Amino acid sequence: MCAKTDIPTNSIKWRDASLRLNDGIELISRIWHPINGGPWPALLMRQPYGKAIASTITYSHPNWWASKGYLVIVQDVRGQGDSQGEFKGFKQEASDTTQTHRWVRSLAECNGKLGTYGFSYQGLTQLLADPETPPPDCLAPAMTGFDECSHWSCDGGAYWWHLGIAWGIQLAALKARREGKAAVWTELRNSLLDKSYLQDGVKILEKFDPQGMALKWLKESNNTKPSWPIHAPLQSWLRQPMLLIGGWWDPHLKGILDLYKLSKKAGGDPEIHIGPATHLQWWDDANKTHLRFFDQHLKNKFIQKDVITKQKIWNIASKSWQIPKNCLTESQKLKKEWSLLSSGLACINNSDGVLNANKPGQGAVTIVHDPWRPVPAKGGHLSPKPGLTNRSEIDARSDVAKFTSSEFMNHFYLEGIPFLLINVYSDKEGFDLCGALSIVEKYTQNIIQISTGFLRIKGQDALIPSLHRITFQPLCTDIEPGQKLRLSLSGAAWPAIGINPGKTGSKFQAPDISSDVVTLNLNLKKAKLALDPLF
Repeated sequence: MCAKTDIPTNSIKWRDASLRLNDGIELISRIWHPINGGPWPALLMRQPYGKAIASTITYSHPNWWASKGYLVIVQDVRGQGDSQGEFKGFKQEASDTTQTHRWVRSLAECNGKLGTYGFSYQGLTQLLADPETPPPDCLAPAMTGFDECSHWSCDGGAYWWHLGIAWGIQLAALKARREGKAAVWTELRNSLLDKSYLQDGVKILEKFDPQGMALKWLKESNNTKPSWPIHAPLQSWLRQPMLLIGGWWDPHLKGILDLYKLSKKAGGDPEIHIGPATHLQWWDDANKTHLRFFDQHLKNKFIQKDVITKQKIWNIASKSWQIPKNCLTESQKLKKEWSLLSSGLACINNSDGVLNANKPGQGAVTIVHDPWRPVPAKGGHLSPKPGLTNRSEIDARSDVAKFTSSEFMNHFYLEGIPFLLINVYSDKEGFDLCGALSIVEKYTQNIIQISTGFLRIKGQDALIPSLHRITFQPLCTDIEPGQKLRLSLSGAAWPAIGINPGKTGSKFQAPDISSDVVTLNLNLKKAKLALDPLF
């Protein structure tokens, strides 16, 4: 049933419209609005996946937004969908965004107010514009970032194998569809269905989309000294009302947190919600949160102060929303820091490796990574099935080092961005160190993985004992009495991360005949597990 102020969806109409850019290229948009009334404030999404889909994998259909009294515009970006031109990724969007905003505000159905929304690629299109472009009245970027390395393609220098290759194949299939190449589209589609993309994805992309974004990122990550584009949102835009949406198991969460910090530094006052979400599966009320935000800033609707929480995060354990604790005073914060101890049997004996909050680190551990049977990735933010998971089977392997705390006697709260400092080197010119944080349940002894982190070291540096840092996915959770905290370390996390071949100049890829067995040596004396604040 519609609310009294809602417009029935059968009273919504749509049309396609064209914008001719300064260089002659036409961008095609689909526009939805109520049949009667107007003009209305506009909601704009610029995306590369087809305007008819309108990102309905995460957002309500434009009919719903229009029924709330909005003019909704979903535009195919240059070279995608029905828009003309060649698709060249992020670098094309600034000028096209500037011209699109001017056009939207000139539409007869628009009252001059403009808000933007969209996630992932469509999140970044909201932030890129030519200098001096007037900002939108409000922005709602979700699950996005501005650094093409750490926000879009790599963790700790390691390329997002499964995600990057799969996304590249999706873009290649869109290209094949535009060109009417049915056989190519089918071949690309089948590689996802039969999972052959995990082994053959690079060859497939080199064959069908050699200039695509995903392949370029992979090649850049393989370089000895990569050079990554970092996009710079306009300062005036960062100061506008902004709603940021992130998910604990979304690969772009660090991008959202960095965007929040950028906005605060520019003088903005952004609103941020981090919830129980993967990239494609969000929580139930996410769209209602967007609607409240747009009503507030595009319709000047009065919102009670107690309804608006500028920082809101989901507690994984209690399954409830809360205000971040790092908003509290220093005296209210707990210092959380653990050392690592082992007699050398942390890979074989589950009780040998210890996380200890009181004693200094001690001992050493050796991990052997065999590319024939790499440690699998499960859950987390980069695997094919992201989210919480029981990793008991993984931790039972002898190529995974486990460090477990004693049972917690009292309720304990974890919030922040975990990181591990550890001295490590290998016997080959290159290694990966993949970490997982888990809670060991009291009665079932299930090992519930709550965060993952990755580090890739290339070349001669891998042979030198050095203190390295692994940054994990941010988290918020409780540890209850009787539960334990566990850190697990391995030399692989396949297929979330491609295999490190252990050779200078070799490609990081699927398991291959040229990939070497790599022995990692961990000195625990100076090892430290700790947390940085979320905000």
